[in-house]
Amino acid sequence: MDACNAVEREVDKVLSKFGGINEHADRVLREITDNLEDLKKEFAEGPVDYELTTAQIVILKQTLDKVRETVQRLATDHRDLHSTVSKVGKAIDRNFVSDFASTSRDDVFSGSDKVQLLNQVICQHFYRQGMLDIAEELAKEAGLKAEDGGKEPFSELNRILDSLKGQDLQPALEWAQAHRESLDAQNSSLEFKLHRLRFIDLIQRGPGGQKDAIRYARTHFQQFVNRHEKEIQSLMGMLLYLPHGIDKSPYSHLLDPNMWVEIADVFTRDACSLLGLSVDSPLTVCVNAGCTALPALLNIKQVMQQRQVTGIWNGKDELPIEIDLGQESRYHSVFACPILRQQSTESNPPMRLICGHVISRDALNKLSNGNKLKCPYCPVEQNPSDARLIYF
Repeated sequence: MDACNAVEREVDKVLSKFGGINEHADRVLREITDNLEDLKKEFAEGPVDYELTTAQIVILKQTLDKVRETVQRLATDHRDLHSTVSKVGKAIDRNFVSDFASTSRDDVFSGSDKVQLLNQVICQHFYRQGMLDIAEELAKEAGLKAEDGGKEPFSELNRILDSLKGQDLQPALEWAQAHRESLDAQNSSLEFKLHRLRFIDLIQRGPGGQKDAIRYARTHFQQFVNRHEKEIQSLMGMLLYLPHGIDKSPYSHLLDPNMWVEIADVFTRDACSLLGLSVDSPLTVCVNAGCTALPALLNIKQVMQQRQVTGIWNGKDELPIEIDLGQESRYHSVFACPILRQQSTESNPPMRLICGHVISRDALNKLSNGNKLKCPYCPVEQNPSDARLIYF
């Protein structure tokens, strides 16, 4: 983001300078054109054998000198603008590194098993996006088995999502009703929100759809009263404003078109949870995480090269620094030792001291002095053997 902002500032300078030059050129050329038109008109009105007076000759010379001066000034401004434009290219080269190979390892995808796994992940991503033809062609060329590609159940999910994009609720309702028990077990509100959209669609038809809306509410909302009583009361309140228009009532927010986007997201989340799938494909998660982490990796790589400690990068199967990918990319609890600034691992788990503070096992061993250990956060002295392993 910082790189984009730096380039954007250079582009803004170019646009600002170009706008100033353009405005100045239009004004100056308009003035010169008007002067030349006046001189041409004055000469045309004179007799054929008319000779220019001394004053007219001076005016004509001054006008020509002004034209030459203006042309030279515009040429100079154009050269300056070209210099400013070239700075944008330099800013791009300075802020964006085209060679990202230094942040990757060559052995990550070496071997037929890893290549096959990568093809499987890509194929599954295409299935998730509804690109069935591309996924099937990739599976064919990569030699993937039918179960490896994971075509099902993405075909059905994509079919239902396409229907929701076309504001057709029926396929989603049939799927929700078929999986009602499982959805209720995970406290899902998908089926109610689908029925709510169908009810709102009937309400939007005006007074003529009032009977159908009431009949639909009596048929389908009774089973949701315990969990969605307030929402159902709001839906019933819409009937009071039906003759005057729902869009002018306190319930106008229920007509928001974004509710169709919301229901697609709710369906995707609940369906994937029900089927034991992640909402985003593994490939999407990896690409997003890589894009977030790449600037920090490039910076640390440059620092390590300058300090000639590049061997640390490949010394262990872990990143040389801790990178925060954001709350949405956190899938489990992580403990980072406050002493060594390292994330805990199976070989270096978190240890709880008798005073309640937690450090890693490596930090515990380094701070121990025989049978004595002084907590780095409080003055409590204790025996290192009293520390207990913590499981997240």
